[in-house]
Amino acid sequence: MSASFIPTSFEKLSRWAQANSLWTFTVTGGCCADEMLSAASCKYDLERFGCVPQTHPEQADLLIVSTAVTEKLAPEIKKIYDSMPHPKYVMAVGACANGGGAFSTDVSYCVKDGLDKIIPVDIYVPGCPPRPEAIMNGLIRLQEKICGSEKPRPKIG
Repeated sequence: MSASFIPTSFEKLSRWAQANSLWTFTVTGGCCADEMLSAASCKYDLERFGCVPQTHPEQADLLIVSTAVTEKLAPEIKKIYDSMPHPKYVMAVGACANGGGAFSTDVSYCVKDGLDKIIPVDIYVPGCPPRPEAIMNGLIRLQEKICGSEKPRPKIG
């Protein structure tokens, strides 16, 4: 056996490749759109993590939702999610996507109380709006989740 040969399982290699080549489809609006554009810009550059933006959901495996989910938008997001191939992942970015934010049901009748009421969410990125660093952190946490190398987080409180 040579020193450059590293034995590994095919499943481990497959998960590593999948985690480091996430093709994204983004549904964004409002103030989170500025932060998503900033995270994709050359200063933060999400592409260095293997995130390639796609124009069609049938080519993507990560759905990033960073807007208030309204009654009219909810069925469209569900259609987008259903058209994505397996395995598929969802990242909810910002307070509006996570739980309605400032437009929750106590203020507005047409905003859903979170994206998880419509489709399953893998990663929640907090903030109103979240900084690009927080979006990058959420992406790194998703990659760890896909690889199966999530580190336990200390409980606060």
